[in-house]
Amino acid sequence: MEYKEIKPGKELVPFIHSYWELKGNEYDSQWERNFPDGCAGLVINLGNTCLTDNGSVSMEFGKTYVVGAMTSFKDSFIDSETHLLGVCLKPATFANFYNHASQNELINNTVEFEKSHSFNIDKICENPLTYLNRYFSDRIRNKYNPLQSAINDIHSTNGQINIHELSKRNFTTVRQLERNFKKHIGLSPKEYSNIIRFQNALNIIQNSNENRSLLDIAFECGYYDHSHLANEIKRNTGLAPSQL
Repeated sequence: MEYKEIKPGKELVPFIHSYWELKGNEYDSQWERNFPDGCAGLVINLGNTCLTDNGSVSMEFGKTYVVGAMTSFKDSFIDSETHLLGVCLKPATFANFYNHASQNELINNTVEFEKSHSFNIDKICENPLTYLNRYFSDRIRNKYNPLQSAINDIHSTNGQINIHELSKRNFTTVRQLERNFKKHIGLSPKEYSNIIRFQNALNIIQNSNENRSLLDIAFECGYYDHSHLANEIKRNTGLAPSQL
């Protein structure tokens, strides 16, 4: 399997993490697992029909799909004829490009996008980077992200900030904060914080030396004990910590 990420044009950096491309090779015939990261995205299928959402959704050639934020892992089947091109949006930026339903309606779902907003398969195949930069630059509806300050607070604490403290820092109520998170990200602020905390723990586990105990990592990342961390890893990945 060949996978690569490309940064968007400078104007789009505040809204888009990256463009990505995945191609299967002659040896591929496997389920590939993605973990939740709090982000929504879009993907166009440039290859044969691809099964995703743990086998419940078939992405067809030439069609564009919206992928909502996830609350757990998701498997897609990759074989030699798989060719996907996607966009990973930054949290709460979907509305900067589209006038769409509340993001909580897309949670854990992959949905075919309406044709008026879909990528042009002929143009995207000619020069993907140029096409995608122009596509999104032409569609910026506004440059304001109403949750950016709160998102920054969550990331700066690696997801360990108390939700009441988060609302206080951002001069709003917990209820209003929850309403805005559900609308723009699809997740509650607590769910989003838990995903960022999990991602921080995952990064430490995958990059630390073997002598680091799970209990030590759990305390650093704000979990009660190693069992609490192990349960969160299992919920988000379907795997035990030793399998990461």
